[in-house]
Amino acid sequence: MLAAAQRLRRSTDFAAAVRGGRRAGRGAVVVHLTLPTPPETATPTSSEPARNAGAEQPSAPTRAGFVVSKAVGPAVVRNRVRRRLRHLVRERLGELPVGSTLVVRALPEAADVAYPRLGADLDAAIAAAQVPRRRRR
Repeated sequence: MLAAAQRLRRSTDFAAAVRGGRRAGRGAVVVHLTLPTPPETATPTSSEPARNAGAEQPSAPTRAGFVVSKAVGPAVVRNRVRRRLRHLVRERLGELPVGSTLVVRALPEAADVAYPRLGADLDAAIAAAQVPRRRRR
């Protein structure tokens, strides 16, 4: 089970991650990953006192949410898929940068996929979402 601070619960949090994050789909899952923005460095002419310029800012924890629609199957199947994904993500949450937001959307194939394959699909999707996209011309 994910800790309460690590779970996405509000629809606005889900919407922000889906709209503003990088999307990558592999196999039975699609992930939306929003990476934290790098902190701005303090300039010598800033109005902030020098003693606070290097102070470490408290950051938000890495959080995850899950979207398993009715297309995946009946309630029993959806809950099984959600439990499997939650367990897989819990093991991988520490590898993401602090302050990241991850939304995992299960595709209908996730209902029939074996657990190791679901983990491999999740790993591949997260890795693909972490790679910066090239700009189109």
